[in-house]
Amino acid sequence: MNEYLSEAVVLDKEGIGDLDARVSLFTKKFGKLTAKAKSARRIVSKLSPHLEPGNVIQARLIEKGALHIVDALKQSRLSTNPNSLYFLNRILPDGEQDLRLWQMLLSGAFDWTRALGILGWDPSEAMCGLCATDKPHAFSVFRQEFFCSGCASKFSGSALLYI
Repeated sequence: MNEYLSEAVVLDKEGIGDLDARVSLFTKKFGKLTAKAKSARRIVSKLSPHLEPGNVIQARLIEKGALHIVDALKQSRLSTNPNSLYFLNRILPDGEQDLRLWQMLLSGAFDWTRALGILGWDPSEAMCGLCATDKPHAFSVFRQEFFCSGCASKFSGSALLYI
């Protein structure tokens, strides 16, 4: 059984079963991790208020077959848009530490153009995935492609990040 302690940003929380939750964390030391929080959806849960998306927490996790959140303490709250955290959860690879992205998140100056550049999708070097024009206007997290403003209008707005 391994134990991990790290500062983390809660990216997403989803219910599993009747009382448990699956929590996605972006940790300073270990990158993105997904862990189970036992009984986190109970009304009297002491973990639940700390595990809301956008919270910066001090997390203690144990690995016993899978990762489990044993303890969490909220330190602060990010001003980042919750949709940005949702998309960041979708795009980040598991277990890869990135201190530049971590610092950008905690500084309160989160910017998708810079974040995509850090993660390897630099918008300044990109072309539209459909018509191959320069100057992309949007990025599809699910397709991992850039689109110009004309081509972006063909997609659902909720699936695109506008840069």
